[in-house]
Order: sequence, then C-alpha cells, then structure tokens
Amino acid sequence: MATLREVPRVGRRLLGSVSQLKPCTPGIQRCASTESTPPVVPDIELDSGLASPIVTREGIKVVDPRKRASRRNFELPHERYRYHAPKYYRGPLHPVQPPPSSDPIARDFAPGPFNLPRLKQTYQSTIASDIMTMMYQHTPPGTPDKPERIRLREWDDSSPYMKNRPKRGPRGADVLFPMEKNITWQNIPEIRAVHIAVYTPAARKNFDHIIVGRAVLQSITGVRPKTTFTKTSVSQWGIVKGDKSGVKCSIYGNQAYEFVDKAVNLVFPKIKEWKGIEGTTGDSTGNIQFGLGSQDMQHFPEVEAAYNMYPSKMIPGCRIVLETTAKSDRHARILCKALGIPFHGKLVD
Repeated sequence: MATLREVPRVGRRLLGSVSQLKPCTPGIQRCASTESTPPVVPDIELDSGLASPIVTREGIKVVDPRKRASRRNFELPHERYRYHAPKYYRGPLHPVQPPPSSDPIARDFAPGPFNLPRLKQTYQSTIASDIMTMMYQHTPPGTPDKPERIRLREWDDSSPYMKNRPKRGPRGADVLFPMEKNITWQNIPEIRAVHIAVYTPAARKNFDHIIVGRAVLQSITGVRPKTTFTKTSVSQWGIVKGDKSGVKCSIYGNQAYEFVDKAVNLVFPKIKEWKGIEGTTGDSTGNIQFGLGSQDMQHFPEVEAAYNMYPSKMIPGCRIVLETTAKSDRHARILCKALGIPFHGKLVD
C-alpha cells in the first residue's frame, strides 16, 4: 500500500483504470457495429400523405401572450441589456467593431446577394486586373513630377481692380471638370449605374405611345419607369409645356451589369451595319452616352420573345447613359472597350 501511495496521482489513475479492465479472450473479435444488420430503408414511403389528420381551426390551441407572460417566474431582459450594433464605424483599430452587413442584427443589413452577373464576375476576375496592368506607367525613382495643367486662369495686374481677386474659371465653360488621375488598384473604373430614357413626342396625340414605351422599358430593365413631362413649349413641333413626353428609369448594381452584358452579347451583334459608339461621346466626367433606334430595341430578348404583344410601329428608341466611376472619358472608354463595347471615329480625350 505504501508503494502505491508513492506513485504519482496520474500513475495511480492509470493503474486503477487498468485493473478495472476485463481480460479479453485471445483471438479475433468482431466489433458490435459490424455484427449489427443495417436498417432497411424502403424505396417507397408506406404511409400516404392523405392519411395525415386534417388540421382545423378548432384544433389549434389558442395561446394568450399576456397569460403566458404572467406565468413566467423570471422576467425577460430589458432592451438596454440586449446587444445593439454600434451606430458608427470608428476605424479598423477601434475595439468595438460593427457586425458585417450580411448579419441580420447589423444596422446596414441588406439581404443578398441573390444573383451574381456573369459580366461582374468577369470584371472582378479578369478585366479589373487587365486594366490596371495596361494602364501601368513605370517611373524610375528620382523622376521629377510633371507640371499640373493650369485649370484656373489668373488675372493680370494691368488694373488695380484685378488684384486680390479669385481666379477665373476655365476658358469656354464655367464647369470645372475633375482631374484625371492615373489608374491604380484604388481607382479602377467600374459601372455605377445605367440610365435609360425614352422620348415619344407622338404621345401628345396618342397616349398609347407612353404605354408601349413603359412596357418595353420595364421588360428590358426589370424596374418600373417614371413618366417624363416637357419643360418648355415648342410651337413648331406642337409641344406644350407639361405634356407627357416619355419614360425613364435608372438601374444600379447587378442589374446594370446584366443590362450591359445583354446589350453587348445579344443586341449589338444583331444591329446591321453598326459601326459602334462614336468616339466623341462623353460628358468629360466619365459617362458614356449612346442611342438605340426602334429597330434596335426589337433585338432585346424580352421584346423579341413577346414581339406580337407590342405594336411594331409604336416600339420607341431610347438613349442610354453609362455612368462609371471614371473621372475622364478616356478611362470610361477603356472600361467600355474591356467590357466589349466598340467605338469608331476619332477618340476625343
């Protein structure tokens, strides 16, 4: 007994467990799991669904929430004891971090995404890296920076009234366009939204033009368009201020990528003798505009599949604006070319 006490506690436990084990008979023994027969699973359910009892309103047990709350021995925790997501994001190093937007308790919770367009996957996996690689410009260390382009004009000192005055705007327009920066991994251009508008001046005499334009625009975009009204009167064209003149809509995110993918792969190849978008298009802020005729609108799969539903002479054309995150028309055209949109003519920066 004394020798057993001298053994450490771990050793005593091992000795006690070994002494409790029963000696096994020599020979090969099969496990119990191998000897048991597997359960028989029938291919066809024997019980019919029609044999289940029918639930009626009388058979439902009515529960009174007030009585159930009064029978509780312990009260539920107050609202102040529950977890609330932080209202503001105070940086990645802050000890309190908000939950991701995919968490239902997040303040900016947004369910989804429910779909991922093919063009967006191609952009994220291939196009974005290709654009960054093609636009890379190597500058050796020690190279002096290029002088910035003079955007605001200064006043001369020919008159005392011109001293201490703010600089003048650019020549030819009062709009100061954003500066074009080199494309890096932080500012790779991408599609932000697609704006589509339909103008039908014949709707003043026949309101059916508005109905057909709304149906066509809603079928190809998937959103409900808004009706537009004329802002000024033109007597030569018979246009009166306040009349309904067309419809318009805007699509964002995945819907915008799906629309561009559909236009590039299904609509543009079917347009006969189409050279592409003119190289002079753009608003100098990274947005590309182009138009489609009434015959071109028939190539959309939603219109082509139900072509008999629309009066052929009432199908309108539309003007499309691709809103991108680029700061110049040159970068916007680079993005459009990578997506498969062709250009023709002289390209204006």
